[in-house]
Amino acid sequence: MYSLRGWVGGAATVVAFAAGVSTPDWARAEAAAPGAEGSSGNIENITVTARRREEQMQDVPLAISVVNAAHLEQTGTFNVGKLSQLQPSIQFYSSNPRNSAANIRGLGAPFGLTNDGIEQGVGIYIDQVYYARSATATFDFLDVEQIEVLRGPQGTLYGKNTTAGAINVTSRKPSFTPEADAEISYGNYGFTQGKGSVSGPITDRLAFRLGTSYTHRDGTLYNVANGRHVNEQDNLGFKGQLLWKASDTLSVTFSGDYTHSDPLGFGQLYVREGTTQRALNRQFAALAAASGYQVPSTDPFRRITDLDADMSAEQYFGGTSVLVEWDVGPGRLTSVSAYRKWDWYPKNDRDYIGLPITTISENPSKQRQYSQEVRYAVSAEKIDYVVGVYGFYQTVDTSGAQEQGSLASRWLLSGANANDPAILDGLRSENEIGLKNTSAAVFGQLTWHVTDDLRLQPGLRVNYDKKDGKYIATVTNATNTPLTAAQRGVLAPQTYEPEFSDTNVSGDFTVSYDFADNLLGYVTYARSFKSGGINLSGLPLDSNGLPITAVATVAPEKVNHYELGLKSQWLGGLVTANLAGFWTEIDDYQATVNNSQANVIRGYLANVNQIRVRGIELDLSARPVSGLTVYANGAYNDHEYTSFPNAPCPPELAGGSAASPTNPPSAPGTPGGVSPPSCDISGQWLPGISKISASYGFQYELPLAALGGNGAAYFGFDGLYRSKFSSNPSRSIYTDVDGYAIANFRAGVRLGNGWDVYGWVRNAFDEEYFDFLSTQSGNTGLVIGQPGDPRTYGLTLRASF
Repeated sequence: MYSLRGWVGGAATVVAFAAGVSTPDWARAEAAAPGAEGSSGNIENITVTARRREEQMQDVPLAISVVNAAHLEQTGTFNVGKLSQLQPSIQFYSSNPRNSAANIRGLGAPFGLTNDGIEQGVGIYIDQVYYARSATATFDFLDVEQIEVLRGPQGTLYGKNTTAGAINVTSRKPSFTPEADAEISYGNYGFTQGKGSVSGPITDRLAFRLGTSYTHRDGTLYNVANGRHVNEQDNLGFKGQLLWKASDTLSVTFSGDYTHSDPLGFGQLYVREGTTQRALNRQFAALAAASGYQVPSTDPFRRITDLDADMSAEQYFGGTSVLVEWDVGPGRLTSVSAYRKWDWYPKNDRDYIGLPITTISENPSKQRQYSQEVRYAVSAEKIDYVVGVYGFYQTVDTSGAQEQGSLASRWLLSGANANDPAILDGLRSENEIGLKNTSAAVFGQLTWHVTDDLRLQPGLRVNYDKKDGKYIATVTNATNTPLTAAQRGVLAPQTYEPEFSDTNVSGDFTVSYDFADNLLGYVTYARSFKSGGINLSGLPLDSNGLPITAVATVAPEKVNHYELGLKSQWLGGLVTANLAGFWTEIDDYQATVNNSQANVIRGYLANVNQIRVRGIELDLSARPVSGLTVYANGAYNDHEYTSFPNAPCPPELAGGSAASPTNPPSAPGTPGGVSPPSCDISGQWLPGISKISASYGFQYELPLAALGGNGAAYFGFDGLYRSKFSSNPSRSIYTDVDGYAIANFRAGVRLGNGWDVYGWVRNAFDEEYFDFLSTQSGNTGLVIGQPGDPRTYGLTLRASF
C-alpha cells in the first residue's frame, strides 16, 4: 500500500486516479507502487483491503470509496464525523459523543437514540480492530494512511457483523527508512491544531512509529449564563507502533493509543416554536411568560444560548492491539488481538434553556471490550477465499442521574399540580445500568474465476450473540416520602434484568463480469442480520406502575439487500464513472415506538415491521487538461417506513388528552386538543436521510520549477450539498432541516524540499444550516437545534522529512 502525499481530489477523484486518470507530476513522482506508467500519464491503481486481501480498487465488485491522508488533511477532515462532508452516502449526527451515529445510506443506528443495548449497523474499524462505541466518530484521526468506505452488508468478510457498511481506517505503518512529518494550523475561533509523526528502524528487524495530534477550537455558541463559549473542540491523542519483522514471511505489529477529550459542551439552542396539542397555557410561549423568561435570541444564527446547568463532555479513549501476519502455505494467516476502553463523564442541560426545569442530566459510562479475530486468505488462479473466526466481549457500566428543579412542576405537570413547585423540585433518579455482550462468528467468502471475465462469489456467516443487562432506577423526592402519582409520571422507579441470545446464518452472493478491459459489472444479493438487543433506557409501565418486561428485548433486524454496479474508465483513463444502484429492505427494524397498552404513552426501543431504502450512487472524475482535476459524486436515496403503524406521534399531534371512540383525535397543532396513542407513519420519510446529496470540487496545479523538484502553486475547491431531511423519528412539520450547500476553498504553495503552506476557508459563504433539530421534552412546542459550523479560515504549514 502507498500514500499520495499531496492532494488527489477527494474520494471520487481518488477513484478516478485508481482507474488510471492522468495525475500531476508531483503525485506521480511520490506514488510508490508496482506498475506505474511514468510518462504515460496514467497512475497505478490504489490498493485496498476491503475484501481482507490486497486488490486494485477498480477490480473489487463492491461500492467502495477511498480517501487518502493528503485529502483528509487538506479538507480539515480530522475525524469520522467530518468524513460525511466528503462522502454523500454517510450521514453523521451527534448531540454529544455518546449520542452519536454514523450511518451509511441512512442505515446503521436509530436516529437520535442512545441505547447501550443495541449495536451499530455501520462498523468502524481502525487497523482491523472493531470499535464498538459510536463516540469513536468524534475523536481525531491519528497518523492515518487512508480510509475505505464500504457500502452495504459486510458480514462475510469482517469480524463483527455490519449490516449497513463499514468504515475501514488504515494507519501509516512503521518504516525501516527514517521519516518524519509535522503540521501546524491556526484559524479563527481560536483554532489550533498540531500533528506530527516520526518513524524509523531500531534494528534491521524492528521499526517504530510515533504519532500525535492536538486540536482546540473555541465553541461556536456563546452562553450568556456564564460568559463562555460551548461546543468546543479539545482533543489530545498519541499513537505508537512497533513492527517486528521476525522473518521474511512473519511480521508482528504492536499498537497502542490514548486520547483525552475535554471540550466545554455540548448544547443546543432555541430555533422556533410550534403548536402542540397541549392546552394553550401549557405551550412554550405561555409557560415562558409565566416564568418571567425570555430566550436570549430568537435568531439561532446569532449563536446565543443561556444554558444554566453544568456542562461537560470529558472522555478518555484508548487501547492496545497485536497484529500477526504470517505467509504460510498458499495464503496469509492473520491474527488480530485487541483491548479497548472508553470512559465518559458528561454533564448536560436537557431542558435546553436558562430555567431550572431539569437541573442535572448525566450518564457517566465506562466501556471495555476485548476481541480476537483469526482469518486465512488465499489468492489463486481459479479460487480466492477468506475464512475466519471472531470473538468479541464487551461490558458497559453506567451510573446516571437526573434531577428536576424548582420550575419542573410548572413545565411538566398540568392542572393544580403545575402550581405546586414542591411536587417535582428535588425529584431525583439515580440509574445503575449494566451490559455484558458476547459475540462469536465463523465467516468466509470465496471467489471462483469461472473464466477470465466471469467470477462467482458466495459468502457465508454463522453468528452468535448474547446480551445480559440490568436497569435499576431509584427515585427519591426532596422530602424522602413515598412518591406520588405525579412524581412517578415524570421519573418512575423500575428494576429489570433483560437478556437476549440468538444464533443466525447470513450470506451473500455476487456475480461480476468484465465486459471490457475498462468496464466491470456486478450484481449482489445479501441476506444479513443486525443483532437483537435489550432496552437499557427504561421501559413503559403498566397500569400497576410496573415495567412491561415483555418489551425488554428487541428482535434482530432482517436485511435483504440487492445491488447492481458498474465500474468504468473512458478516454484512455481520463474519465472515470462508477455507478451503483441499491435496494435494501429491513424487517423488524430497531426504532423508537410508543406503547398503547394500559393508556401508557412512552417511547422505548422495539421493532418496526419494515423499512426500505433504495437509490443510485454515481462517482465521476476527469482530468480535462494538464494540472486540472475535477470530480463530482452524488447519491439519490428514496427512503420510507414501509410499515410502521404504532409510531410515536410528531409534536403537533402530541400532548393532548387521550383519544377514545367518543373523543377522536384533533387536527395537528390544536391547543387543548385530543392526541392519538400512536400514529401510523407508514410511507413517511426515515429520519436523517436527504433524498439528494453530492460532493464536488476541483484542484488546479501550476508547476513552478523555481521552487525545485515537484514544487507547485495550487488552488482547490470542495463543495457539499444535501437536500431537506427529517430530523424527528416521526416526521414533523416543525423539524424538517432545509437543504444546504457548503463551499470550501484553499490555495497554497508546495516547495520541492518537503514544505507546504496553504490558506483555507471553510463554509466560505457562511451558509446558515442545522446539523439537526429536536424538541424539548414535555410537548411544549419548543424546537431546539444545533447550527452547523460558521465560516472558518486559517493557515496550515506542513513539512515532511
